[in-house]
Amino acid sequence: MNKEIAIDGPAGAGKSTIAKKVAEKLGLVYVDTGAMFRAIALFMTERGIVAGELDRIKSKLEDVKLDIVYENGEQQVILGDENVSGKIRKPEISKAASEFAVIPEVRTRLLNLQRELAGKRPVVMDGRDIGSKVLPKAGVKIFLTADVRVRAERRYKELTEKGEIVNIEDIMSDIKSRDEQDMNRAVSPLVQAEDAVLVDTSALSIEEVVEAIIKIARDKNPEFN
Repeated sequence: MNKEIAIDGPAGAGKSTIAKKVAEKLGLVYVDTGAMFRAIALFMTERGIVAGELDRIKSKLEDVKLDIVYENGEQQVILGDENVSGKIRKPEISKAASEFAVIPEVRTRLLNLQRELAGKRPVVMDGRDIGSKVLPKAGVKIFLTADVRVRAERRYKELTEKGEIVNIEDIMSDIKSRDEQDMNRAVSPLVQAEDAVLVDTSALSIEEVVEAIIKIARDKNPEFN
């Protein structure tokens, strides 16, 4: 069995945080696919291109130069020659990323890059369609979820700790909107793969979720022990 771990789930379920910690504990490489989508959204947004302008998007996709590197154990997203790891986490870019993610050409471009990364070394990869589309043969598939209110509270805490002024009701509305978009898009919608294990994080701490996933991984593949 391969050592790929695919973690899917809706916005705010804690995928990135959990996936990173699981990768650290198992000695795997963490690939944040959401960061890739956000980078393309940032690229297009900075050029005044919105998700509805398909011709302009298609014409610019080849200009996107995207790489993921690690500095002091931290993933850095490089767009062109610029480190955009901070910029892509802004709420407006996260929302735009969900809109650009429905475009087949965008997904195809990133799909190839994601598979290329996974082909080089064992990875933990998180996103919306990793287990169902990107890494359908992953040895371990997890579907993380949590109550909408819980997800909004987590996002609120994250943003306020960074000094941003936000409203929790607005965040919850945004999360619901993104859920609706992700689950109903025509291309690679958010779904739980048939062989994925459902993990509800609503009442669990980060460490409890990490340990639960590691146990699942080790039960499925003794090489993780």
